[in-house]
Amino acid sequence: NDINMMLARTLHRTLLHHHSKHTAARALSTTITGLHANNNHYRYKYQQYCYESNTVFQNRAFAVATAAAAMIGSSSYTRTSTTQAEAAEDYNNRNSKSEEEDEEVELKEYRMSEVKHNNGASGKPIWVTYGGNIYDITEFIANHPGGSEKIILAAGGPLEPWWNVYRQHYATDLPMVLLQKYIIGKLSEEDQDQLEQEMEALLEKDPYALEPLQERSELLKVHSHEPMNAEVPHNQLTQSYLTPNNLFYIRHHHPVPLLSDVELHQWRLKVDLTALDPSLPIREFSYEELKQMPKSTVVATLQCSGNRRGGYNESKRTSGTSWYQGAISTAEWGGVRLRDVLLACGMKEEQAMKLNLEHVRFQSIDGLKASVDLEKAMSLRGDALLAYEMNGEPLPRDHGFPLRTIVPGYVGVRNVKWLDSIQLAPSEAEGAWQRGLNYKTLPPSVGLTEAKNVDLQKIPAMQQASLFSGITHANVVANDDSSSSSLVEVSGWAWAGGGRNVVRVDVSVDGGEHWTTAEITEGGNQKVHRAWAWVFWKATLPKPDNTAESMVEVCSKAVDCAYNVQPQKADWNVRGLGNNGWFRKKVDVDSSSSQQKQ
Repeated sequence: NDINMMLARTLHRTLLHHHSKHTAARALSTTITGLHANNNHYRYKYQQYCYESNTVFQNRAFAVATAAAAMIGSSSYTRTSTTQAEAAEDYNNRNSKSEEEDEEVELKEYRMSEVKHNNGASGKPIWVTYGGNIYDITEFIANHPGGSEKIILAAGGPLEPWWNVYRQHYATDLPMVLLQKYIIGKLSEEDQDQLEQEMEALLEKDPYALEPLQERSELLKVHSHEPMNAEVPHNQLTQSYLTPNNLFYIRHHHPVPLLSDVELHQWRLKVDLTALDPSLPIREFSYEELKQMPKSTVVATLQCSGNRRGGYNESKRTSGTSWYQGAISTAEWGGVRLRDVLLACGMKEEQAMKLNLEHVRFQSIDGLKASVDLEKAMSLRGDALLAYEMNGEPLPRDHGFPLRTIVPGYVGVRNVKWLDSIQLAPSEAEGAWQRGLNYKTLPPSVGLTEAKNVDLQKIPAMQQASLFSGITHANVVANDDSSSSSLVEVSGWAWAGGGRNVVRVDVSVDGGEHWTTAEITEGGNQKVHRAWAWVFWKATLPKPDNTAESMVEVCSKAVDCAYNVQPQKADWNVRGLGNNGWFRKKVDVDSSSSQQKQ
């Protein structure tokens, strides 16, 4: 394995370093790596080589690499933007062109000392290296989907150490697609040798080696393993009103923290209200102390802000995980009210209002920062929790052990896992997850490389969630009254943020021409304006008689108690957030056991 890996790495490095387009050798590199992808390190490098091959060489090596992956049954390589058939067709088309087109591009060589000098300080440009090439990303900083604060960490140095942690860069070819336009040179071979030695040492300590694999259901639909991002399959989504812990959707940005028994004993939640009164001490609570406080429970639905991003991608590409509809789940959460903890630390809400202290900031053990408004945090009817239980069991590691925030009715990212500290502040949390591009819905006119033209500070971060629905089952059945017309049975879910009750779900089997009101079967009796969880619904409709097509389009749209209605089509945005247009599913009406097209 080590010998083959050395050969693969040498081919890969040589070809990237010279920006060569001799794709036969590059395909050999990815194939060899793939054939020996028998542990995390090899799989990670194989995935990296595949995406680089596909991007730099415009799919010409991708068909070969995909074939190799199929031969060894590799599940680590997935592609979201181009199907295997498209890649193979592109490979064939390009392979028919003359060999003269395989020309090399000569790039200027720089030393690492020159790269380090260009780190953005004092108005200097921002250079980074990757795979032996040098990129000037000065103009790209504002467009970075993970926020400018993150990418600036690599300024004047290599991207590889950071991408080793943020491996979502290998879950799509988008990072390499965006980088290619900024290439300005190549790194000297001496410096690249040194960098690769450092990376080999770094890879010996895999940050993902201790992931809680045993806690995760095999039924989850995985979009990326490192970090883990996985959704509930549509046919499992409404099987149970409370989602089983091991089937609850997973959205991670980093490796999952692991606390030993000693570390858990030493762990403290830190609460800082000094902005209210500098004389107040920063309080610390142990895990056991929090569990001794009065316990509350709340049934609440959490949903990733990018749920249904895949629907946007069908028309125009976005950045982020291409979720279908399963990045949503519901659980009964147990813990202590956030309000109670703040009051125990000396919170005086009226005084905080006079001082314009309107934000409660959260920071996690893994560094994620987010915040919510003080009104939500302190509201008796807001039901915000510091949760240590999930469905009657201690929080699983994937879902925030030992402690997480539950902010019912708000988008998923505000429900911070692995909570480390809380702070009262006059402004929202710093960082990419609150102030950056990550969780802000930009106008549809702003594309992948145009965020730098937008003042992000004028666009609010997502807080309360909108209104959504989904169809999980749609089947054609015989009509009991023996008429010739068949029936279409449809069922699914709906959820509104902000505690707004879902009061109606409408369903159509003719693409939205006619609508029938569904029966809400579960979740319809929640408290007024405290409806933190989803509803399940079902409807039976006659099969359209006037269609000659074997496939019909089934649609759902929900209505909440403020009489918000899902739009026919949500506005596209570059981050693919908040897709709440009508949910649509194709159903084969000519089959008694319908084959549903996803």
